Amino acid sequence: MEHMIDSARQFDTRPGSAVYGSLVLKLYDAWVLGISNQLAWRCGTRQVLLPFYRRHVSANHLEVGVGSGFYPAHAGFHAGQQVTLLDLNEHSLAATARRLGHTQVTQQVGDVMQPLTMLEGRQFDSIALFYLLHCLPGTMSEKACAFAQLKAHLAPDGVLFGATVLGDEAGHNLFGRALQREYNRKGIFDNQRDTRQSLHAALSLHFNEVSVEQKGVVALFVARAPLPRAPANRC
Repeated sequence: MEHMIDSARQFDTRPGSAVYGSLVLKLYDAWVLGISNQLAWRCGTRQVLLPFYRRHVSANHLEVGVGSGFYPAHAGFHAGQQVTLLDLNEHSLAATARRLGHTQVTQQVGDVMQPLTMLEGRQFDSIALFYLLHCLPGTMSEKACAFAQLKAHLAPDGVLFGATVLGDEAGHNLFGRALQREYNRKGIFDNQRDTRQSLHAALSLHFNEVSVEQKGVVALFVARAPLPRAPANRC
């Protein structure tokens, strides 16, 4: 039987978010989207991740865990289009809003592992979680709380999609192992036990249609058709 979640430890999402200060955000694209994706995680930003993002993003979109805002800034949103941003870090929200320029942006400060009262009554045709799950605390089954919160805000025909760096069993190279170990030690990542299979299982708790593919050590996932009921003792 799965153990109950230790909310004091597992649900403190601040360490994975707090790292994104103004200096880190200035370096993010070069280090994370350039060097780390290409050499450590072996999943190119412009070759794999950005095309995947563009295939699934919609005109009625929620971006969760916005980072530097690279992906929505390169999604091809037209002037006046509505995009909602959700993150715990106000620096990330502000930086992403600036990058989106003339796009109509709504910024929301919130914890995806908790009820999203600020989104009450709203639904989106697409919800993106890019490089968020590996920063969330706990096992993948515990991170499924994020899916439980978000599925209520996904339109019936909508899509939840994203990418996450997998853990020890994914087949990391020397650079990737060293980087992942250091990020986990600092609390930026909590993904050592994350696998493609555990991600698929976590998504399947909340969605009827799930696909997960692996590129390098990154899992690209797509989920549709939210299931109406949450599993017992989740969130």
